[in-house]
Amino acid sequence: MSEQSRGTGRIRGTGSRRRKPTRRHRAKVIAAWTVAGVVVVGGAGLGYAYMALDGNLSSIDIDAKLGTDRPDDVDDGSQDILVLGSDSRSGDNGKYGKDEGAARSDTAMVVHVDKGHKSASVVSIPRDTLIERPACASDTTDETVPAEHRAMFNTAYEVGGPACAVKTVESMSGIRMDHYLEVDFTGFKKLIDELGGVEITTKTAIDDSKSHLDLEPGTHTLNGEESLGLVRTRKSVGDGSDLGRIQLQQAFIKALIDQTKSVGVFSSPKKLYGLADAATKAVTTDSGLGSVKKLTGFAGGLKGLGADNVHMVTLPVEYDPADPNRVLPQEKAGRQVWAALKNDRPIPASATEKSAGDKGDADKVVE
Repeated sequence: MSEQSRGTGRIRGTGSRRRKPTRRHRAKVIAAWTVAGVVVVGGAGLGYAYMALDGNLSSIDIDAKLGTDRPDDVDDGSQDILVLGSDSRSGDNGKYGKDEGAARSDTAMVVHVDKGHKSASVVSIPRDTLIERPACASDTTDETVPAEHRAMFNTAYEVGGPACAVKTVESMSGIRMDHYLEVDFTGFKKLIDELGGVEITTKTAIDDSKSHLDLEPGTHTLNGEESLGLVRTRKSVGDGSDLGRIQLQQAFIKALIDQTKSVGVFSSPKKLYGLADAATKAVTTDSGLGSVKKLTGFAGGLKGLGADNVHMVTLPVEYDPADPNRVLPQEKAGRQVWAALKNDRPIPASATEKSAGDKGDADKVVE
């Protein structure tokens, strides 16, 4: 499939008319943000019903697929997790679009938790970033998917599955991913509803017919469906591109983190179990997190993190001169971002100040 023919509703650098984004591209975006929230704040109390909840989890042996040709495994206490959204159309997800036979992940975040587990950095990778995709093993066959020049980032998952997505991120960053989390957006919506919604304050009205969201300025408690609408919104943010939408998602995930920490689930066993059930049904993990006990142990080390300890950025990019629907990594600035994560340091503000991804104006829409 050529890069020109993949998908619709791509990033644009102008206000000119764009092709209509498909529901599959927009609906699943929220799913990835949920996992970041759940992971960063310590999960949803998953340790209280191991036997009942283990059956909800799906896991993938990423290490077996990737072998030894990977960046060094730095054992300093820090953690790097690749979080992807899933656009599978099986089961309940069928109502969001037609099953076209090949899933893609249009939302990706690298979550870096520092070695003291006191802060975290989240790097969003725009789906239409043109990259050098490495050759990688397919998750459905024994064949090797060939490398590709100027491939869209989100095609790595499409052609090779989770292992190829992990290898692509490791190739870009030079950082070994300790874990992999993939989120189902239908499960995410149920998790938001179990939480009792997420509180968002809008500075301006949001009226987006494509995301089916109509909000007046003010404070709102969004249910799962409304939360999905919020992160699908483009019309009300900047130039209407994916870059602005990513910033809107980043604002939402901080609100989600705060909400998860404030619901008091430990005082209500019924609420705790409902959250745990929804969370475990929403995620697919690498085999290192492939049980409730493992996932709980991992998440328990992160429970001290709050929204103020999480720094979110978008990988520095610029619009492709040959195609305004695509973006190119800013190589020097990107190296600064990945070096900061690799050396367990905060991402410097200078790394993103000239990025197109830093101009989405979401801060003018939501607090």
